[in-house]
Amino acid sequence: MVTPFTPDDKIDFDAFEALAVRLVDEGNDSLVVSGTTGETSTLEDHEKESLVRAAKSAVGDRAKVIAGTATNHTDHDLLMAKRAERAGADGQLVVTPYYNKPSQDGVFAHFTAVANAADLPLMIYDIPGRTGIPIATETILKLAEHPHIMSLKDAKNDITATTEVLTKTDLEVYSGDDQNVLAWMAMGAAGVVSVTAHVASPTFRRMIDAVLNYELREARIAHGELGPVIRAMMTRVQGAVSCKQVLSWLGTGMHPGVRLPLVQANELEKQLIIADLREAGWQL
Repeated sequence: MVTPFTPDDKIDFDAFEALAVRLVDEGNDSLVVSGTTGETSTLEDHEKESLVRAAKSAVGDRAKVIAGTATNHTDHDLLMAKRAERAGADGQLVVTPYYNKPSQDGVFAHFTAVANAADLPLMIYDIPGRTGIPIATETILKLAEHPHIMSLKDAKNDITATTEVLTKTDLEVYSGDDQNVLAWMAMGAAGVVSVTAHVASPTFRRMIDAVLNYELREARIAHGELGPVIRAMMTRVQGAVSCKQVLSWLGTGMHPGVRLPLVQANELEKQLIIADLREAGWQL
């Protein structure tokens, strides 16, 4: 989920809770708060805890709430895991420590420490394009033995590595790249942790249900419909920027503001996004 802000850069909890309800109404089983798209890097610890509480208040038992607890400082992660548990989170999403570039032994020790810090199911997040290093398949296989480590958000775009994880572990694998959902689910993945679903949840829901029901033709149609929308949301500007801008255009009352160092889309970027969405048949 994005984190909506007011024009004076405060969290807009009313808009946040309304968005949470909308996303669940449109078919999402779980909500990730204070993740990358939630601008976690510029949120204060108390804001992250408050977002978990707000999401739980908004959707109750209708959906799971997963807290983004990750930093690149392990001791800080341990504190955030405990805060997420205290706030009522149903799980936590933890990314590879970024910038530090630890060894695979360090990566293993980090995830193990965070998994031990709270009684929460943990989703590993492998996204080397942002963190600087991949999680080696051998490391994931070892981490999968931990009783709290239940799933993997896979944004590594390595089909061989993903296949090995799917065949050698009981981890639920979720695509971390919106364009890979159909391919990953065809191999046995459980679903997607999506940015584009902010504005296209019903189509993602249709595609995922079609795969689960072995309706390949319907899944392919939905995948094709999503193509231009994913391009609009994921390639023109950073995901938080595009989501807030498009949600604002859709009349949700969402303010498009983001926190520095992110900035709002410029006019050229807006026109590219609009062109993509019009290709998808949207009237903007």
